[in-house]
Amino acid sequence: METFVCDLGLVDYEWSWKLQKELVERKTRGLLRVDYVLLVEHPHVFTLGRKGNPENIFADDVPVYRVERGGDVTYHGPGQQVVYPIVDLTRMQLNVKGYLRALEQIIIDALGEFGISAGVIEGKTGVWVGERKIASIGVAVDRWITYHGVALNVNTDMSYFYKIRPCGMPSEVMTSMEKILGRKTELGEVKRSILKSYSRIMGTTLVPVEKVNLENEFFSKVVG
Repeated sequence: METFVCDLGLVDYEWSWKLQKELVERKTRGLLRVDYVLLVEHPHVFTLGRKGNPENIFADDVPVYRVERGGDVTYHGPGQQVVYPIVDLTRMQLNVKGYLRALEQIIIDALGEFGISAGVIEGKTGVWVGERKIASIGVAVDRWITYHGVALNVNTDMSYFYKIRPCGMPSEVMTSMEKILGRKTELGEVKRSILKSYSRIMGTTLVPVEKVNLENEFFSKVVG
């Protein structure tokens, strides 16, 4: 089984959101059979999950999007590695709970390659280092096709988490690879570790592609 991997770099949140929904729509209609993993960074943005509370946002200087994923409010920004798998769970023989656990393990294993001992906390989604959350996970599933995904704090500007209550929790709960290691980590290294772990845990061969191909219609990186 093959999965296409497209590294889109720094792209506008709304653009990537529309792209995910287009991929999901095409897969649910049987027009697109291959799964995708989209790797992105975003300019500063807050997103609210389906039942997210707007009162958990304290600032009005950052764009806010209410989206289909689970969970409350979170932050995306430069230096944070975001992974959006567009996956057919039926073909992968996974239920939603199993998929969430797989995503957590992918990040846990990737962090292990940098000497960071991470894990999960019972009853809480995401990946934790001790009592600090390093990666947020929020997914949506439409007719067994997944979208949204994982946000791993690498060299993230953590001050933005103090403008929200991330996932309804105190801002201080969030951490990053930079804070734990005391140095910045090259995002390319993090991507390679995540993809290596993803391929093994999801049992798929990853094929890098430069553009997302929607049946001969190409979505390429938005510039400017």
